[in-house]
Amino acid sequence: MNTILCFGDSNTYGLNPRGGRFHRNVRWPGIVRELLGQEYEIIEEGLPGRTTVWEDPVENVMSGKAYLPPCLRSHAPLELVVLMLGTNDLKARYAVSAADIALSVLSLVQLVRSTLPGDGERTSPQVLVLVPPPIREAGLSASIFAGGEAKSRRLGEAFNKLRPYTDASILDLAAVITTSEIDGLHFDAEEHRKLGETVAREIKAMLE
Repeated sequence: MNTILCFGDSNTYGLNPRGGRFHRNVRWPGIVRELLGQEYEIIEEGLPGRTTVWEDPVENVMSGKAYLPPCLRSHAPLELVVLMLGTNDLKARYAVSAADIALSVLSLVQLVRSTLPGDGERTSPQVLVLVPPPIREAGLSASIFAGGEAKSRRLGEAFNKLRPYTDASILDLAAVITTSEIDGLHFDAEEHRKLGETVAREIKAMLE
Protein backbone atom coordinates (compact mmCIF):
# COMPACT_ATOMS: atom_id res chain seq x y z
CA MET A 1 0.00 0.00 0.00
CA ASN A 2 1.38 3.39 -1.05
CA THR A 3 0.06 6.10 1.26
CA ILE A 4 -0.20 9.59 -0.23
CA LEU A 5 -0.96 12.74 1.78
CA CYS A 6 -2.61 15.61 -0.13
CA PHE A 7 -1.97 18.73 1.96
CA GLY A 8 -3.56 21.97 0.82
CA ASP A 9 -6.23 24.61 1.18
CA SER A 10 -9.83 24.97 -0.01
CA ASN A 11 -8.97 23.63 -3.45
CA THR A 12 -7.83 20.37 -1.86
CA TYR A 13 -10.86 20.48 0.44
CA GLY A 14 -12.98 20.75 -2.70
CA LEU A 15 -14.81 24.03 -2.18
CA ASN A 16 -17.36 24.51 -4.95
CA PRO A 17 -17.25 28.05 -6.42
CA ARG A 18 -21.04 27.86 -6.61
CA GLY A 19 -21.27 27.06 -2.89
CA GLY A 20 -20.78 24.04 -0.67
CA ARG A 21 -18.26 21.26 -1.10
CA PHE A 22 -17.84 18.86 -3.99
CA HIS A 23 -18.50 15.16 -3.34
CA ARG A 24 -15.41 13.13 -2.49
CA ASN A 25 -15.53 11.46 -5.91
CA VAL A 26 -15.47 14.87 -7.65
CA ARG A 27 -12.61 16.44 -5.68
CA TRP A 28 -9.18 16.02 -7.28
CA PRO A 29 -7.82 13.73 -4.52
CA GLY A 30 -10.87 11.54 -5.14
CA ILE A 31 -10.06 11.42 -8.84
CA VAL A 32 -6.51 10.38 -7.93
CA ARG A 33 -7.94 7.63 -5.68
CA GLU A 34 -10.18 6.39 -8.48
CA LEU A 35 -7.38 6.26 -11.06
CA LEU A 36 -4.64 4.75 -8.91
CA GLY A 37 -6.76 2.00 -7.41
CA GLN A 38 -6.57 -0.08 -4.26
CA GLU A 39 -2.78 -0.16 -4.04
CA TYR A 40 -2.84 3.50 -3.03
CA GLU A 41 -4.33 5.18 0.03
CA ILE A 42 -5.13 8.85 -0.60
CA ILE A 43 -5.42 11.04 2.50
CA GLU A 44 -7.16 14.40 2.05
CA GLU A 45 -5.92 17.23 4.28
CA GLY A 46 -7.48 20.36 2.80
CA LEU A 47 -8.35 23.36 4.98
CA PRO A 48 -10.08 26.45 3.54
CA GLY A 49 -7.94 29.50 4.23
CA ARG A 50 -4.74 27.56 4.93
CA THR A 51 -1.52 29.47 4.20
CA THR A 52 2.04 28.25 3.82
CA VAL A 53 3.64 29.68 6.97
CA TRP A 54 1.52 32.70 7.95
CA GLU A 55 -0.93 32.88 10.84
CA ASP A 56 -4.10 34.65 9.75
CA PRO A 57 -4.83 37.72 11.94
CA VAL A 58 -8.52 37.48 10.99
CA GLU A 59 -9.34 33.76 10.80
CA ASN A 60 -6.58 32.34 13.07
CA VAL A 61 -4.93 28.89 13.03
CA MET A 62 -4.28 28.81 9.29
CA SER A 63 -0.52 28.21 9.09
CA GLY A 64 0.34 25.06 7.18
CA LYS A 65 3.76 25.06 8.85
CA ALA A 66 2.19 24.74 12.31
CA TYR A 67 -0.07 21.81 11.42
CA LEU A 68 2.17 19.87 9.04
CA PRO A 69 4.55 18.04 11.46
CA PRO A 70 1.81 16.42 13.61
CA CYS A 71 -0.13 15.66 10.43
CA LEU A 72 2.86 13.83 8.97
CA ARG A 73 3.32 11.82 12.14
CA SER A 74 -0.35 10.91 12.51
CA HIS A 75 -0.50 9.48 8.98
CA ALA A 76 2.95 7.83 8.90
CA PRO A 77 4.39 5.98 7.17
CA LEU A 78 3.94 7.99 3.98
CA GLU A 79 5.43 7.37 0.56
CA LEU A 80 4.63 10.78 -0.89
CA VAL A 81 3.25 14.18 0.13
CA VAL A 82 1.48 16.39 -2.40
CA LEU A 83 1.68 20.07 -1.40
CA MET A 84 -0.61 22.64 -2.99
CA LEU A 85 -0.47 25.90 -1.05
CA GLY A 86 0.16 29.55 -1.81
CA THR A 87 -3.19 30.83 -3.03
CA ASN A 88 -4.20 32.25 0.36
CA ASP A 89 -0.76 33.85 0.72
CA LEU A 90 -1.91 36.15 -2.11
CA LYS A 91 -4.34 37.93 0.22
CA ALA A 92 -3.49 41.60 0.60
CA ARG A 93 -3.26 41.25 4.39
CA TYR A 94 -0.02 39.24 4.10
CA ALA A 95 1.77 41.62 1.70
CA VAL A 96 4.22 38.98 0.48
CA SER A 97 5.76 38.57 -2.97
CA ALA A 98 5.59 35.63 -5.37
CA ALA A 99 9.21 34.86 -4.42
CA ASP A 100 8.27 34.81 -0.72
CA ILE A 101 5.43 32.39 -1.44
CA ALA A 102 7.70 30.03 -3.37
CA LEU A 103 10.30 30.13 -0.59
CA SER A 104 7.59 29.44 1.99
CA VAL A 105 6.37 26.37 0.11
CA LEU A 106 9.91 25.04 -0.19
CA SER A 107 10.37 25.53 3.54
CA LEU A 108 7.45 23.11 3.94
CA VAL A 109 9.21 20.67 1.64
CA GLN A 110 12.22 20.79 3.96
CA LEU A 111 9.88 20.22 6.89
CA VAL A 112 8.44 17.12 5.23
CA ARG A 113 11.91 15.78 4.44
CA SER A 114 13.18 16.35 7.99
CA THR A 115 10.17 15.20 10.03
CA LEU A 116 10.59 11.56 10.98
CA PRO A 117 7.45 9.77 12.13
CA GLY A 118 8.98 8.40 15.32
CA ASP A 119 7.79 4.83 14.79
CA GLY A 120 11.11 3.35 13.76
CA GLU A 121 10.96 4.68 10.21
CA ARG A 122 14.14 6.39 9.06
CA THR A 123 13.08 7.58 5.63
CA SER A 124 11.01 10.62 4.72
CA PRO A 125 8.42 10.74 1.95
CA GLN A 126 8.96 12.16 -1.50
CA VAL A 127 7.28 15.50 -2.21
CA LEU A 128 5.29 16.73 -5.19
CA VAL A 129 4.71 20.50 -5.20
CA LEU A 130 1.74 21.81 -7.18
CA VAL A 131 2.12 25.49 -8.08
CA PRO A 132 -1.40 27.00 -7.92
CA PRO A 133 -2.79 28.40 -11.16
CA PRO A 134 -3.30 32.17 -11.47
CA ILE A 135 -6.29 33.57 -9.63
CA ARG A 136 -8.76 36.19 -10.88
CA GLU A 137 -9.78 39.18 -8.78
CA ALA A 138 -13.48 38.51 -9.04
CA GLY A 139 -16.57 38.25 -6.89
CA LEU A 140 -16.82 38.91 -3.18
CA SER A 141 -13.16 38.09 -2.50
CA ALA A 142 -11.73 40.59 -5.01
CA SER A 143 -10.91 43.19 -2.35
CA ILE A 144 -9.35 40.58 -0.04
CA PHE A 145 -7.05 39.45 -2.85
CA ALA A 146 -6.38 42.94 -4.24
CA GLY A 147 -3.12 42.79 -6.21
CA GLY A 148 -3.07 39.00 -5.95
CA GLU A 149 -3.86 38.25 -9.56
CA ALA A 150 -0.69 39.90 -10.85
CA LYS A 151 1.41 38.15 -8.19
CA SER A 152 -0.19 34.79 -8.95
CA ARG A 153 0.98 35.06 -12.56
CA ARG A 154 4.56 35.28 -11.30
CA LEU A 155 4.41 32.16 -9.15
CA GLY A 156 5.53 29.78 -11.90
CA GLU A 157 8.66 31.81 -12.57
CA ALA A 158 9.39 32.13 -8.85
CA PHE A 159 9.18 28.37 -8.32
CA ASN A 160 11.19 27.67 -11.44
CA LYS A 161 14.10 29.72 -10.09
CA LEU A 162 14.17 27.56 -6.97
CA ARG A 163 14.15 24.15 -8.69
CA PRO A 164 17.94 23.69 -8.29
CA TYR A 165 17.60 24.09 -4.51
CA THR A 166 15.06 21.37 -3.75
CA ASP A 167 14.69 17.64 -4.33
CA ALA A 168 10.91 17.98 -4.66
CA SER A 169 9.15 17.51 -7.98
CA ILE A 170 7.44 20.76 -9.03
CA LEU A 171 4.43 20.92 -11.34
CA ASP A 172 3.15 24.32 -12.50
CA LEU A 173 -0.64 24.08 -12.80
CA ALA A 174 -0.92 27.23 -14.94
CA ALA A 175 -0.68 25.00 -18.00
CA VAL A 176 -3.10 22.41 -16.61
CA ILE A 177 -6.17 24.10 -15.09
CA THR A 178 -7.83 27.48 -14.53
CA THR A 179 -9.79 28.97 -11.66
CA SER A 180 -13.52 29.53 -11.91
CA GLU A 181 -14.88 32.72 -13.46
CA ILE A 182 -17.44 32.83 -10.64
CA ASP A 183 -15.14 33.54 -7.69
CA GLY A 184 -11.71 33.58 -9.32
CA LEU A 185 -10.19 31.26 -6.72
CA HIS A 186 -11.65 27.78 -6.82
CA PHE A 187 -11.84 24.98 -9.37
CA ASP A 188 -14.93 23.81 -11.20
CA ALA A 189 -15.64 20.07 -11.37
CA GLU A 190 -14.07 19.69 -14.80
CA GLU A 191 -10.85 21.30 -13.53
CA HIS A 192 -10.78 18.92 -10.56
CA ARG A 193 -10.99 16.04 -13.02
CA LYS A 194 -8.12 17.38 -15.13
CA LEU A 195 -6.01 18.04 -12.04
CA GLY A 196 -6.69 14.59 -10.60
CA GLU A 197 -5.70 12.91 -13.86
CA THR A 198 -2.47 14.93 -14.01
CA VAL A 199 -1.52 14.27 -10.39
CA ALA A 200 -2.24 10.55 -10.73
CA ARG A 201 0.22 10.35 -13.64
CA GLU A 202 2.85 12.25 -11.66
CA ILE A 203 2.45 10.01 -8.62
CA LYS A 204 2.81 6.85 -10.68
CA ALA A 205 5.92 8.22 -12.36
CA MET A 206 7.45 9.06 -8.99
CA LEU A 207 6.64 5.82 -7.17
CA GLU A 208 6.73 3.10 -9.80
